[in-house]
Amino acid sequence: MHMMRTLIAIGALACLLAIGFRMTQAASTEAIVLQAPPARLENPSALDEAAWAARLNDQAFAVLRKSATEKPFGNNFNDEHRPGVFYCAGCGQELFRSGQKFDSGTGWPSFWNPAEKGAVEMREDRKWGIKRTEVHCSHCLGHLGHVFDDGPAPTGMRYCINGAAMCFLPSARGTAPSTPVK
Repeated sequence: MHMMRTLIAIGALACLLAIGFRMTQAASTEAIVLQAPPARLENPSALDEAAWAARLNDQAFAVLRKSATEKPFGNNFNDEHRPGVFYCAGCGQELFRSGQKFDSGTGWPSFWNPAEKGAVEMREDRKWGIKRTEVHCSHCLGHLGHVFDDGPAPTGMRYCINGAAMCFLPSARGTAPSTPVK
């Protein structure tokens, strides 16, 4: 009888964890490709949740403002290989350049370095009982993804970014890798 209760409890816990994980997943979305650089939002801290919801599509709102995570391979930016610049979909701040992008095989766009020092900031994340480091836009504080120390040279870092948190401007600017940010 005790064994049966234990098995039922484990099964129920597994179901709850699966449901909870699914609820944090943002739906798949099409990548936003720009024709011109975005206007940078001047005062993002002045926006309340309703203003953010009106400004962003559903997927970008879920990721940037609610810290959701896209499904792996759920955004076209994972396969974006043109030269260009990736901007924050929330505020228009330059985040990454295509010369810093690499194929990590994870299903999320991955970069070895931010575009400029101070473009992103890090916060500790202990959701799901795992210690990770979240990456946020330093201007609007929107959640972008996570950073790991298993990336390629020269930094050894892998900025694993949700595609819904970014928009992309194809250009010649993103062709050259930048100097690693310290």
